Amino acid sequence: MAALRKYSLELRERAVRMYRTSDPKPQIKKLAVDLGVHPEALRGWIRQAEVDAGRA
Repeated sequence: MAALRKYSLELRERAVRMYRTSDPKPQIKKLAVDLGVHPEALRGWIRQAEVDAGRA
């Protein structure tokens, strides 16, 4: 059985996309509050997306 996730994959993808396409880059804390997610969760998603894309 797969582990339950607190946040959906769709929300995660949308949040990372919103961060990447914003100019200037928003503060992670403010964007997280706007999306209703924990700031450290959003920060981790962004870091992981950068690693997956070969940017970090």
